[in-house]
Amino acid sequence: MDLKNILITGAAGSVGKTLREGLRGAYQVVRVSDIVDLGPAGPGEELNRAELADLADVEAACAGMDAVIHLGAVSREACFDEILGPNIIGVYNLFEAARRRGVKRVIFASSNHAVGFYEVGTPLGVVEAARPDGFYGAAKAFGEGLAVLYHRKWGLESASLRIGSFRELPTEVRHLSTWLSPRDMVQLVRCCLEAPVLGCAVLYGVSGNSRKWWNNPDADRLGYRPKDNAEWYADKITGSALPVDTDDPAERYMGGFIAAIDYGKTNRE
Repeated sequence: MDLKNILITGAAGSVGKTLREGLRGAYQVVRVSDIVDLGPAGPGEELNRAELADLADVEAACAGMDAVIHLGAVSREACFDEILGPNIIGVYNLFEAARRRGVKRVIFASSNHAVGFYEVGTPLGVVEAARPDGFYGAAKAFGEGLAVLYHRKWGLESASLRIGSFRELPTEVRHLSTWLSPRDMVQLVRCCLEAPVLGCAVLYGVSGNSRKWWNNPDADRLGYRPKDNAEWYADKITGSALPVDTDDPAERYMGGFIAAIDYGKTNRE
């Protein structure tokens, strides 16, 4: 599929900055959007400001675009009221605006926290039911559901990327399984944009880590071949050789410390 004009929402964040640089020159227009300052436009870029909770704003941002990389969101665990506007209403607005404006593909930044309440060691691919570990993960599971709906009902192709731990280098034991390097992130997105047929894919955003937890059949199908491996840095990470403490929910569950927040509390506590 020939995609020339690309919109990146949430372009001021860490993933957005990486993709802004990594996709520069690869497409005719890269429109970058956020509600904070994006700095000057680079070659082939257009700057846009859109409030995700405002459908008219999002529809205007999507005008003339062939594909959207949807990163915009509250990017951490938060209370439901904080998540609701950007992460739930916002993701609906994005898919609906894309449909109305004739966008061909949406690359949705989901999260490993959509399945964060699976226990470490569980064989996990992309067909198992969501098990979010917080309101952030629940919103990402909702977005994945919208991706299926808009594909089945209106033919909008999409990829939901369950991003692991995106950072320059792994720094803790969990990252040995979940790390996603910047250059692997760029490659993964380009695979989704450039595949002749995308369909409605679900992919784990993870590098080629020796200890990775997840099977990634859609990524394999699309030609994703990660270059980096967190194991290269294991000797620099304290506790990397220790067994999992199954009594600690932050170690027991794939979601890590997010799964441990308020774990086991009742409304009387």
